[in-house]
Amino acid sequence: MPALESAHIAPVTYLFGRAPASIDTVKVQDVAVQGVAVQDLAVPGVAVHDTAAHSSPERSGGFKSISNISMYALARRGMSAEEMFAYLLSRDFENGEVELECERLLRVGLLDDLALAQTLVRTLTDRKGLGRGSIVAELRRRKIESSAIEEALEELEAGDELERAIAIAQKRAPQLRSLDAVTARRRLGAFLQRKGYSGSVISTAVARALESTGPVFR
Repeated sequence: MPALESAHIAPVTYLFGRAPASIDTVKVQDVAVQGVAVQDLAVPGVAVHDTAAHSSPERSGGFKSISNISMYALARRGMSAEEMFAYLLSRDFENGEVELECERLLRVGLLDDLALAQTLVRTLTDRKGLGRGSIVAELRRRKIESSAIEEALEELEAGDELERAIAIAQKRAPQLRSLDAVTARRRLGAFLQRKGYSGSVISTAVARALESTGPVFR
């Protein structure tokens, strides 16, 4: 067979810019292939090791993507759409790709301001005993859109809030027995105010709570 002309031999071009240190092993931690499993990158005679398989998105090198980061964040806690947008921008992603990712999350229901608001309302009332004012402040702090806040707050009935305030005041009142009546009323009112209850609710709750304790104040 005649010798091949060197001009007919195509130069070797390595896919990732330079030859691997060893032909026996190719590391792919710095190669992101959308929709392709790492094992599908294997070629005969070359071992492929996925060094990112057990890494968090925060440390996975080239496999880090905006979807990895958003899903990792949602796995830790619910987020409003605006919270997610601000968070992804803080991770140095471009504005355009952040918008696309938030649209994707909204479309599949992973971002839902109303559902988040309703969950927070239940948690803040049942577990923390907060009043409407504090609940609104927390929902706004979480950057939930106004329409979702208003709809979620419809679950708060005025009567239920008063009963909740009375129960909280009655539980707190025994701790104030060493005080005179005026000071006890002021302390108990301030306590309910910090929890976000309105003035009218506080007045009724304090009166009911101190009345129920009997003549125990000096």
